[in-house]
Order: sequence, then structure tokens, then C-alpha cells
Amino acid sequence: MLQALRDKSSGWIATVILGLLTIPFAFFGMEQYLFQRTETFAAKIETPPAWWSDAPDWWVVRKAFWSKDEITADQFRSAFEDERQRRRQQDGENFDAREFESIDNKRKILEQLVDQRVMRLASERDGFVVGNAQVIDAIQSIPAFQVDGKFSEQRYRLALASLAPPKTPTQFDQEVRDSLKQSFVASRLQESAFVTPSEGQRLLRMLNEKRDVSYVALPAPTPDTAPVTPAEIASWYKTHPNDFRAPEMVTLEYVEINAATLPPPVAPDERALQARYEQEKARFVEPEQRLTAHILVKVDAGADAAAQKAAEAKARDLLAKAKAPGADFAALARQNSDDAGSKDGGGDLGWVAKNGQMVKPFEDAVFTTAPGTISGPVKSEFGWHIIQVRELKAGREMPFEQARPELERMLVETDRERAYNDLTGALVDQALKTPSSMKQVADVAKLQVQRVGPISRNQAQGVLANQAVLRAAFSEDAKTRRNVSDPIEVAPNHSVMIRVVDHTPERVRPLAELGPQIVAAVRADRTRKAAEAQAEAIVARLKKGETLAAVAGEKQLTVETAAAVQRGAPSPDPAVSEAYFQVDAPAAGKVSPGKAQLPNGQMVVFEVTKVIAGQDSDMPAEIRAAFLGQLAPRLGDQDALSVSKDQRKRMKVTIAEDRL
Repeated sequence: MLQALRDKSSGWIATVILGLLTIPFAFFGMEQYLFQRTETFAAKIETPPAWWSDAPDWWVVRKAFWSKDEITADQFRSAFEDERQRRRQQDGENFDAREFESIDNKRKILEQLVDQRVMRLASERDGFVVGNAQVIDAIQSIPAFQVDGKFSEQRYRLALASLAPPKTPTQFDQEVRDSLKQSFVASRLQESAFVTPSEGQRLLRMLNEKRDVSYVALPAPTPDTAPVTPAEIASWYKTHPNDFRAPEMVTLEYVEINAATLPPPVAPDERALQARYEQEKARFVEPEQRLTAHILVKVDAGADAAAQKAAEAKARDLLAKAKAPGADFAALARQNSDDAGSKDGGGDLGWVAKNGQMVKPFEDAVFTTAPGTISGPVKSEFGWHIIQVRELKAGREMPFEQARPELERMLVETDRERAYNDLTGALVDQALKTPSSMKQVADVAKLQVQRVGPISRNQAQGVLANQAVLRAAFSEDAKTRRNVSDPIEVAPNHSVMIRVVDHTPERVRPLAELGPQIVAAVRADRTRKAAEAQAEAIVARLKKGETLAAVAGEKQLTVETAAAVQRGAPSPDPAVSEAYFQVDAPAAGKVSPGKAQLPNGQMVVFEVTKVIAGQDSDMPAEIRAAFLGQLAPRLGDQDALSVSKDQRKRMKVTIAEDRL
């Protein structure tokens, strides 16, 4: 029997069948063995190649030919925290941490990141290249890398090294290059957008439109107190899972290294002070000073040529009078100077040092004028100056005894910083030896290990609320490896080292602990729907021809009227004012009814009785010009958004919402 089976399985038909069975295993089964890996992306974007734009979305084709980019969970979290900081600064006390942590807001921020990556992939696919010169210009224009308005290589490298985690110039260059790629199309669209005069005129008229309205504020809805059944609770929980998410939490151990709390250094001895004095002699020099007075003939930098010449002529006349035998410079200054700060004192400016406190043309003129003489006129951004130098005080070295307090402070600071750096280095060395033990790291410097948690990002306080610390605490590496971190700087000579002890991912809270909260949510929803239904019923009556006054009288409500209401008017609320402009303009002899909700849940029913067409002349000319100037870039932004949406349709975007 076995021989018969062998004979039947060795024919050409069996070979064909076996080959057909192998194909699906090769493409689908082997994928599970050959490409197993732990996915960490929050979003993945894949796009077909330019030479095969309609390539099918088959696994083997996608793996072989499509380009891919991923937004990791850490990259999303970093962008999310940056946006949190921006919103917190913008909103101040009105910042709603719970609303910011909502899944809808997370999706919104992730969608922005996806759009950026989509545009970068599209730029790369279509052959857009960012040159080295563009990258260099972009980096050198960043204020954080500049000293006195000029790019500083040293500041650049120090700033990169202080990031958490630190970055090399090569890494940062690539980030800037990628950023320029993804903004390339959008920036060009923004720069090329324009508004025609007729478009601008129509928009201005629409924005300046006004409406006459009558409205009634309905009584605040009666809170719902009816029983909520278990079935309603279960249904609400099922349909609103994102309302009941518990945030991601970590429990931390940490030590704080602060130079200010280290034992005070030994007081520097005389030899050390003398040596430092010799090293810093250039610092302890009192500069030359000159006792100076001036007369200012003020003229604006933007004044026309005639005004400039008139001011110069006046200054030259005053110079001649000041140099005349027996002239009283102080009296001339009191009568003619336009400098309100020195005029009453006869133009006296006191002792002027060459230290940049005065504008450069004025300072240069002071130090080229011989003591006891008058010079000018000298032109500066303020106007024309006549300068009198009365005395000169030569520069001199500050004696050692006078410099001693500053020298002692400098040496103490140097010793304290050295001690801080030595201590930090010892802690890092121990962390490399025992990466999973914060206690052994802390024992090196007899520091106290502090423990806090579980805490979410919003609950961190003190040094742990620092954004660099939070990024490190909630990074994938810290949560999975549970090692002692590198020192994280929170201020100069002040850092912390942390270790994640426990981690709880974001989750939907179980129904069992949410009963009262869900009951309150269901009742609030009932109350809101009842108020909306009441308002909608009144709107329906108005549409059938009843008047708002008649309906209000029936319900003993007061009708308020407002004439020529503009968009965004604050009374009774900007949201209500905006609703006035959402309804159609009323036909002759008719009204256009509608409804809106106040922030407290109270409903407003209104009727638009008249539309007053806007005129572009209603807006001052300078404001109109500024508005139209800002409009073109906004239209360019809309063009860029449209292009992004179109490009996204050609790509495959995978969102991992569970990693947000």
C-alpha cells in the first residue's frame, strides 16, 4: 500500500498540485517566519514608486517596490508633549488637560504628523532634492544657535549636546533636511498664492455683513434625574470608550544632583586667588572714561531729505555757537537740545565708558574728541549730536584687594562646578556597572533615592515636570529596559537620574468602576437633548409662520433685539453670533429662524430679520491692505492641504491607535 501511495505522488500531476499549494505558503505563510518583528509605529505611510504609480497593493509588491516611512510612538509622544507645552502657554489657566489628552486630540496631532510625512515621501518620489546650502542656511538662521545675531559653531554644538537625547550635527542636519523636504511643496504653494481684487472685495463684503436679529434665551434645562438602566449604562460605555480612558502611568525612582546643595567648597587660599588674578587681569581693568555733554537735534531716521538737511543745518549752527569765544555750552543745551533726559542738566551725560552703552557713532566720536574740546555734528539714529568732552579719566588696572571678592566668587563657583561634574561622572560610571539598581548608583554619592508614582504626564511635579525628564520617563527604552537613565539637565548644574520601576499603559477603565460617572453622563446627555428638542420645536413653529414675539409671550419669555450684529459679536455669546450667519438670508417680508447653544447648555432661539450688505470701505484702508496681504498665504495653506489630501489618497496609511 505504501508503494502505491509513493507511485501516485511522484507523477507530474502531483508535482503541479504541490507547486500550486506552495505559492500561497510562499507569499503568506513565510511572511510570518521571515518578517517577524515588534512593531513600534504610531503610523506607517507607504507609497508606490514614481515609475509604477498604480502598483497594486499586494504584499509582495509592497515589500519589494513601495517606499515606507514610520512615525514611531516616541516621535508621536515628543510632538504631543511639544504641543502640550505650546497650548499650556497659550491657554494659561484655561488649559484643559483632560480635553488635551482625549483620543480625538491625539488623532488630530498624529494626522498632522502623517500629512507632513506624506508630503516628504511625495517630494522624494517626485525627485525634489534639498541642497546642502539650503540646510546650512536653515540651521544658521535658528536663533538658539546664534550669539549677537550671528551663527556660533560652539553654541550650535552645545545646544545639540544638551538635547534629550543628545544629537550629533549629522543627525540634526538630516532632521533639518527632512523638514525642508516635507515643507517644500507647501512653502512654494504659499509663496505663489494670490488673491484677485474681485475675490478680495467679495470676501471683505461678506466679512463686513451685518444682521438684525431678535432672540430668546430659553430657561436653563431642568437636570434629568430619571433612573438609568443597566442596559443604558452598558450601551453608553460601549459607544463612548474614549471618554473613560485611564492615562499611561509610570512609577519612578530618581536621584537629584544639584550643585547648590553640595557641601560648600573650601575657601580658596591666597596663592589660588593670586594665580586667578593673573589669569583674569584683562577682566579687572577699569576702562577709560570721559566726562561728556551733548546737544541733540532730533530727526527721525525715516524723515525726508528736506527734514534731514534742515536738522543738519541747525546742528552746524549750534556747533558754531558752542565753539564761539565765551559760549556757555550748558545754556545752549538747555535752550536747544531735544534730549529730554539731559536737557535740564545742560546736556550732561556724566562719565561715558567705551562699553557699548551709547550708540556706536556717538561713542566713537566721544573717544576721538580731545578733552576740553567740542566736536560734531555727529549723526546717529536719534539725530545730530554736538559733543563736548570736558575731562578724561584714564583706564587703570583694578588692584588685587579690590578684585578679591569677585575672585573668591569665581573660584568657589569653579570648585562647585568641578565637584558637580566629578559627582555626575561617578554616578554615570556606577550606572554603567549596575544599570538596574538605582540604590547602588545613589550610594556612590550618599544621595537619597526618591520614589514617586504611579503618575501620568499631567501629575508630575517639581523637577519631574521638566519636559526632558517626562520624555525620558515615558520613552519606550525606559519603559521596557528599566535601566537608570543618564543625567537629565533641568537647570545649569542641576540634573536628575531616573529609573522606571513600573509602567501601566493607557487603557479603557473597566465598567465596574465607572457606574456613577456613566449615569451622570447619560443624564447630562438626556438634559442636553431635551433642551435641543425644546428649541427645535420653537424653530419649527417659527418656520410655519408664527412670530417669535407670540411664542415668547406664550412661554412668558423676553424677546431681545440686536441691530447690525457683526460676526463674532460677544452678546450674548460669540458662538450664538456666528450662528446668526449660518442661516439663509430671509426673503422679503420673512424671517430666517435658527437655534444655538450657550456654554452653560442653555439654548437660544433667534430669527434673522434683515441682512445689511457689507462694504469693503467699512474697513480702514490700512487694515484692509493688511488683511488682504495675509489672505494669500492662507489660500496657499488651503492649496497645500488639498495637495496633501490628494497625495494621501495614493498612499497606504496605517494607524496604530493603541500606541497613542
